[in-house]
Amino acid sequence: MTELLDDQQKRQESDDQEIAESEAPLMEHLVELRQRLIYSLAAIAVFFVVAFFFASQIFNVLLGPFERAVGNIEDVELIYTAPQEFFFTQLKVALFTAIFLAFPLIATQIYRFIAPGLYKRERKAFLPFIVATPILFVLGASLVYFGVMPLALKFFISLEQTGSGQASIQMVTRVSEYLSLTMTLLLAFGFCFQLPVVLVLLATAELISSDNLKSWRKYAIVGILTLAAFLTPPEPMTQIGLAVPVFLLYELSIFAVRFVERSRKPLETDTDSSN
Repeated sequence: MTELLDDQQKRQESDDQEIAESEAPLMEHLVELRQRLIYSLAAIAVFFVVAFFFASQIFNVLLGPFERAVGNIEDVELIYTAPQEFFFTQLKVALFTAIFLAFPLIATQIYRFIAPGLYKRERKAFLPFIVATPILFVLGASLVYFGVMPLALKFFISLEQTGSGQASIQMVTRVSEYLSLTMTLLLAFGFCFQLPVVLVLLATAELISSDNLKSWRKYAIVGILTLAAFLTPPEPMTQIGLAVPVFLLYELSIFAVRFVERSRKPLETDTDSSN
């Protein structure tokens, strides 16, 4: 018992010493923050320049859902109604691509800035979240690209009116509007797929528990449906396409939080036995 208490005291003293050695004046923190921001912005700038030269090709890749909706790329028709519209659309494509490609470096800079203020075991616990964040974002974006977006476009195209004896009403999309819709859905799904990361982080900080998540399930359903209604176009397939996966992620988060709680119990048991 005494040996266990001594080990815990030594561990706590080691943690305190580690934090004390990493402490720095406010000005040094600000200088470091400035340096991390410069690195992040420089990475975005470099990727932006490269992506701009391939903006047309990237935009054609983003037309993939439209192609699947109509069945043939030759049947895809978009327009721009101002001379500068397609140019600014390409700038947006390049910026979106640059931020996406630079995200691993940005996440690394964020981690390096906050790591000195964490214990060693906390840094180890934080690393999986850095890895999981881009993976979940890509999963959400892939769901939009291969599933939700083609279904939504098919629905919008089905509203066209053609035939004899009535006016011809066809969907002719502007390049800027298509890009805006695509980016909105990609970001909405990508960020909503971060739900497990957020909930597990809160559980790690002991702010929530699996019992809380179970009791909040009915409120979560309402919240998810409301969020889907605000983040997606007023079209049922798209809203369901976001709401169902996010609710499944919520259920998955309950199991993940439960795992965090189980992994924490041995430490609590050791502490109680030492007392």
